[in-house]
Amino acid sequence: MTVPTGRRERKKAATRQNIADTALRLFLERGYNAVGIRDVAAAADVAVTTLFSHFASKEALVFEQDDTFEQGMTRAVSDRAPHEPLIPALRREIHALVQHCTADSAAPIWRMIDESPDLRKYEESMRLRHAETLATAIAADPELARTAMASRTIARFVIDAYSLAREAADPKAAVDEIFQMIEAAWEATCPVRHA
Repeated sequence: MTVPTGRRERKKAATRQNIADTALRLFLERGYNAVGIRDVAAAADVAVTTLFSHFASKEALVFEQDDTFEQGMTRAVSDRAPHEPLIPALRREIHALVQHCTADSAAPIWRMIDESPDLRKYEESMRLRHAETLATAIAADPELARTAMASRTIARFVIDAYSLAREAADPKAAVDEIFQMIEAAWEATCPVRHA
């Protein structure tokens, strides 16, 4: 998340973080289904309308880093060094995300997500959206020169790599194994250049 510069932006970011932290604490203490939006707003000392101005749904409270994840993926494409291959840049980003999400402190959160059909459904829709955003970033890079279908397919593979590796016994090894397959698929989509 980018650091807000103005006083108003800092206050807004602090309110958002307070709401997210409060929600997560309540969800982990009482259980996701036992806590309502009004409970979160009251505990965070904000109005329900304020909560909804920061988060579109109860599920969004759990995935408050959603935008940061999505921006990181698109930056892996757009901010890579000139002529740097795409797949290693995406592998680095996924490695970092998986490392963050497999830390011991994240285990209770993922257990909660795995136990909630609503949260699993929300995560799936979020992954599809992230894949579309990543595909758009890949397709927009003229240096990559792939079809829209190739961009969408590789993006979906990359986003799914995050989920698969997060659940693996050895997440780092899983990322490497999955990205070997992604690299092969990416190379297979390379346009044929005629001499």
